[in-house]
Amino acid sequence: MSARRYELVFSDAAGSTRDAVVVERTSASGPGGHPVYADPTGIIRAEISDRDEVRVLASGGHQETPLGVVARPLPEGPDAAVPDVA
Repeated sequence: MSARRYELVFSDAAGSTRDAVVVERTSASGPGGHPVYADPTGIIRAEISDRDEVRVLASGGHQETPLGVVARPLPEGPDAAVPDVA
């Protein structure tokens, strides 16, 4: 069973963290049959497998698929904090 929320961490080729975003599960399934997760804007969309493998999905034209994206499951509940990226 996949988590309801993930933190996606985007890194550069050297492995340095560039950015992190929290995504929540949507009702959609991706091309691999796994759940699709999206950020509140809908710009960041990713299919995440039950083994936390990430496939970032294009949400518009002229987007390049990022490499080095890691999905970290987030704890459930109203008091669940997002971990520090550093």
